[in-house]
Amino acid sequence: MRRRREEPGWLHGKPPPRWARIAPPVALVVLVLAQGITPGDIELGYFLAGLPPVAAFAYGAAGTAVFAGIVLLLLGVSSLGVGHAQGADLATVAVIALLSVVIAWVRRRRDAQLVSVRTVAEAAQLAVLPPVPVRVGAVRCAGLYRAAQRGTLVGGDLYDVRVGPYGVRALVGDVQGHGLAAVGTVAALLGAFREGVLDDKELVGVAARLDRRLLADTAGAADTPVAAGAADSPGSAGSAGSPDGSGEQPELFATALLLEFAPGLDLVRIVSCGHPPPLLLRASTVSEPTVEPGPPLGLGLAGPDLAVAVDVPLLPGDRLLAYTDGVTEARDAAGEFYPLAARLPALETDPAGLVEAVWQDLLEFTAGGPGDDVALLVLSLPEA
Repeated sequence: MRRRREEPGWLHGKPPPRWARIAPPVALVVLVLAQGITPGDIELGYFLAGLPPVAAFAYGAAGTAVFAGIVLLLLGVSSLGVGHAQGADLATVAVIALLSVVIAWVRRRRDAQLVSVRTVAEAAQLAVLPPVPVRVGAVRCAGLYRAAQRGTLVGGDLYDVRVGPYGVRALVGDVQGHGLAAVGTVAALLGAFREGVLDDKELVGVAARLDRRLLADTAGAADTPVAAGAADSPGSAGSAGSPDGSGEQPELFATALLLEFAPGLDLVRIVSCGHPPPLLLRASTVSEPTVEPGPPLGLGLAGPDLAVAVDVPLLPGDRLLAYTDGVTEARDAAGEFYPLAARLPALETDPAGLVEAVWQDLLEFTAGGPGDDVALLVLSLPEA
């Protein structure tokens, strides 16, 4: 499962691209040859002084030092016919070369630190939202996740598929906000869901557990010493706890779609908490099952009857596509929303996979990608 846009290799600690390593020696050879065929009253050798700084972006300190030595040799030994630098001119080139070696050394150290930090960050984010297996119990799965914030693997959307004593259960949700600021809420919801898969006999019980988790987190955030201290500190009136200056802790809320494939039954049980229902792909048709909508999680609006479970019969070959609003609220250049249901019939035959086909189509529709987190999850029972 791929969950992020491709990024330049340097951001992943890979070696610089080949062209960056070839450019300095090629420029060196070209300048030397050009000086050889140029009349003696025209000096091109001083252009060589720019090669060590360029080499510092593609080579380490040792490689840059080699380029610096070659440049100083070509410019300082006039008998080579390339340069005639002397005195202050040669000293200036030597200082540039020395600074280039230092820059190359610092860059290599920073690259190593970046790789270490990114590796830890990726491991932490993947622990929160691990890839969905191809098969969970009797259910086939395919997922795709794209975080809106570049360089991150987890944002404000979430999904998970788990098998438990009451069947295979899936969760697709969208929490308030996006990016790294929403990861804490995502982790809390996923933890509550995984407990509910094992402990709650009814699917609505899992939804109630998620609701209680967000309500408890909201209450806990309002009681933190940080919030209280900010409210009492001088000059902080009207700014503690909420970005609008009201002094109240903002609510944590999320929309969620819960699905359950009960053992031995050709149906899916669906609970919606303010989340759009999934799309049902049957042969070449796309439909939206009628689902009883419930309020979002974390607002405390539902009381004991949080949501209503609806059973949807399934036929062999049926597929369910659950998604977040980052898909359907994406716009093209004219401001039109992405018509997911209308485009699915043409995309479902893509051999690369439905979720990847939807993502590629979404990239073309929006001319570069949506500005919100995107989550897609396809679930189906075996045809046999």
